[in-house]
Amino acid sequence: MTALRRSPFLPVIASLVLLLAGPVLAGCTSATSGDDTAGVATPRLADVTAVNEPRSWEGPSTAVAPSSPVDPITEGEQSLPVTVTDRQGTTVEIDDTSRILALDIYGSLSRTVFELGLGDQVVGRDASSGFTEIADRPLVTQNGHDLNAEAILELAPTLIITDTSLGPWDTVLQMRDAGVDVVVVDSHRAIDSIGSLVGEVAAALGVPERGALLAERISVAVDETVAEIAGIAQADGEKLRMIFLYVRGQSGVYYMFGEESGADALITALGGADVSSEIGWSGMRPITDEGLVAANPDLVLVMTGGLESVEGVDGLLEAVPALQQTPAGEHRRVVDMADSQILSFGPDTARVLEALAVAVYAPDAAAAGAAG
Repeated sequence: MTALRRSPFLPVIASLVLLLAGPVLAGCTSATSGDDTAGVATPRLADVTAVNEPRSWEGPSTAVAPSSPVDPITEGEQSLPVTVTDRQGTTVEIDDTSRILALDIYGSLSRTVFELGLGDQVVGRDASSGFTEIADRPLVTQNGHDLNAEAILELAPTLIITDTSLGPWDTVLQMRDAGVDVVVVDSHRAIDSIGSLVGEVAAALGVPERGALLAERISVAVDETVAEIAGIAQADGEKLRMIFLYVRGQSGVYYMFGEESGADALITALGGADVSSEIGWSGMRPITDEGLVAANPDLVLVMTGGLESVEGVDGLLEAVPALQQTPAGEHRRVVDMADSQILSFGPDTARVLEALAVAVYAPDAAAAGAAG
């Protein structure tokens, strides 16, 4: 798989999304919020033509990764019981996967279980799991991304696979106290850690052979997509200067993500120049006028829910006036994508990258797709 840096900051990023997205997501399902993956899918990269001068393109665009049916891997028999040591150092012996909950803030874990051929044993879902095959399972999250202990216990799960991106954490501990096997997997998300995350899930399910096959399939798809993007990204010989902003208008939170945040890996995969790295911006830090002007981006990546929280591009420029002094602000060059997709780094990574690439390099096609 393409060698891109792993992010130690993703658990903190997930916590930010969890804690600050509430006002945006409260009372909403995955079909009605900024965390939504619904909408007309962005065209495929092979079906569009990149604009001649993406740097001077005027106006925003939205990326929507196309939905695709689960393609379960069934080669390799399940072997139970298995004993695993999870990411918190807890040893868990698993002998029953008949009723599975796989829960995280991006919906990546549930999709992984389905791709490993055990979707029929999944009994519920989180708000970010919106793919067709899981849509009929009851929600076990409320107010956006809060775990609902009663809803979970009503489903009588035999195994919960989760990370630290959902809370309250006391609910997870309550499940353990109730006798449910709970396996906590890695919360770090980056392109080069997808395979290891798949391996952790597969190990807990007793299907390591399937895990290896799925990790390889994802790796090949991502590498092919990154290579395809590279073919159009530097057509004019110069990379687009990109930054990732995390915004929550209701909470007055405005962050710029830098090196080792996961956003740097995303920008690299999109063929862009991660300008936060150029200015030594590490992790995730509140935006400063000086930092933003020094970054001087051509394009800004944001979560759709965040952009909605500031009432669109005009609101973003008003809330962050220093952005108006950059080429991205002058050209209103903002690309947004659903909160549950843009930094998810799961089985759908190739499709996420492709949709973003179209929005970046063929924004006219992305706009036409969004218009239906």
